[in-house]
Amino acid sequence: MKHYFLIAGFALGLLAGLTRAEDGTSTDRLLARLQSISHLQGQFDQRQYGDDDSLLGVSSGTFRLLRPAYFSWKIESPDSQLIVANAEYLWHYDIDLETVTRRPVAGNVQASPLQVLGGDESILREQFTVEQQGANTFTLVPLAGEHGFKRLAVSFKENTITGMDIEDKLNQRVQVIFKNLDAATVLTADDFNFSPPTGDVDLFYYDE
Repeated sequence: MKHYFLIAGFALGLLAGLTRAEDGTSTDRLLARLQSISHLQGQFDQRQYGDDDSLLGVSSGTFRLLRPAYFSWKIESPDSQLIVANAEYLWHYDIDLETVTRRPVAGNVQASPLQVLGGDESILREQFTVEQQGANTFTLVPLAGEHGFKRLAVSFKENTITGMDIEDKLNQRVQVIFKNLDAATVLTADDFNFSPPTGDVDLFYYDE
């Protein structure tokens, strides 16, 4: 379950000075790619690997992204999970287990990768080093240990995100491939409203 939060859920001497200068250029290029995306939705395939590169699990579903603060991540197979972030809360609805958790966005330093990609410029500049590999791949490494992942690689085709590769602190890896992308359909904040279902559902609110 922790890897769902990692997705939905995800931050030196002369040599260091040179690296930071290069990172600044890479950060500018990454921001330019991200800022060209105001809204995006589509499908994803996700693979989770162990620290020995063994395949631990495969899942698939749909997502929506509205920069800078909104996203939803719905896993449809093999189980059913929904993660929704809006301006106030990060919601996690485990449909199979009938549980809902809510966490405040404000003060949550453990940003998920989608929150990082949808976040503001200051987060990328102040909390991560960024390196560019080739023309279309950028790798982000948190400067401090608060983030739930230790490395995030994001790939583009032109100005569209095509995939992410995330390594956590246990050296496990999650690979996400985006497909059937739609950047034309307009999304609004109302598309990311979430209300817990009525009935026999357990609620856990961590802001109270």
